Amino acid sequence: MDVMPTVELVRDALSKVIDPEIRRPITEIGMVRSIDVDDAGVATVGIDLTTQGCPMKERITGDVTDAAAKVAGVTNVKIELGVMSEEQRLELRSKLRGGKPEPVIQFTQPGNMTRVYAIASGKGGVGKSTVTANLAAAMAKDGLKVGVLDADIFGFSIPGMLGVTGQPTRLDDMLLPPIAHEVKAVSIGMFVPAGQPVVWRGPMLHRAIEQFLADVYWGDLDVLLLDLPPGTGDIAISVAQLLPHAELVVVTTPQSAAAGVAERAGSIATQTSQNVVGVVENMAWLEQADGSRLHVFGEGGGQVVADRLSKTLGTSVPVLGQVPLDITAREAGDAGTPVVISDPDSPAAEALTAVARSLSSRQRGLAGRSLGVTPVKR
Repeated sequence: MDVMPTVELVRDALSKVIDPEIRRPITEIGMVRSIDVDDAGVATVGIDLTTQGCPMKERITGDVTDAAAKVAGVTNVKIELGVMSEEQRLELRSKLRGGKPEPVIQFTQPGNMTRVYAIASGKGGVGKSTVTANLAAAMAKDGLKVGVLDADIFGFSIPGMLGVTGQPTRLDDMLLPPIAHEVKAVSIGMFVPAGQPVVWRGPMLHRAIEQFLADVYWGDLDVLLLDLPPGTGDIAISVAQLLPHAELVVVTTPQSAAAGVAERAGSIATQTSQNVVGVVENMAWLEQADGSRLHVFGEGGGQVVADRLSKTLGTSVPVLGQVPLDITAREAGDAGTPVVISDPDSPAAEALTAVARSLSSRQRGLAGRSLGVTPVKR
């Protein structure tokens, strides 16, 4: 006998279709408006897109069609596209914010388990953004849910290094971040015309970081990385205020000039009460054809920074890794595909992957955790 498909069977199939931006089932976020199955086995599915110009329209249409077509007895699938009403979008935003109608910084909410790492440096040109992009890609490659906030407002480079083009999708006052290499990313560079500088002062910088943290739908992240601008200026202070539990990773190169400046970037933790996780020494050496190492920028700068920070902060600050100079890393960054993905066996990729795994495997502190303790009334 021929199997007769039902609305329930089609809905169950559609529950496995994940919205490519929100990363939740379309049945859960109210995108499935209607389902109808006639006697001939034709399934007609009404889909309400989040916005009129949804950039993922074609992908969603294809995924819905494929899922419904796999239901036994379905002979054809018709998609009727619509757009969510203002009430639907309001309900969706509230659902994505955990029932809260107004924007909040989810990473500071009780019970939030996202690890937040701020990647810092004392000066520019040490490869901080390259390290950030590759750590994010390596963690995502290992199956973690990862986000990157490009906090380097004046010198943004994360979009190019991750190959992100276009702007985040706007859901009224909420932004849905682009996803590249399974990493959610947001940067002011996604909103600024090519070649146009950002000329802002302190209050505007603080507000921009606050909006990126509160107005962006980050979802349930395992790790959030922030690519800080060099030095100890306004943004470093704002991040410490907005994300007091963020931990610092200091990036330096081996030469003493860079190491001295990098030490100051890490020492900001004495005033912000942040934890310094460790130091990454980038451009540590250039491997020669005979296997020897050419120390272009000198030796030992990373260890010097780690030792001095350990003494200043009164806690152990290790060298997390030494990343060699590797032309494949530069080429990969220019192409928009981090080297940990494009050439995972290269020396730089192996070093960066090792740092990423050391960060993701660290034991989390008690900050933000529920201890399951009930006060005793007397």
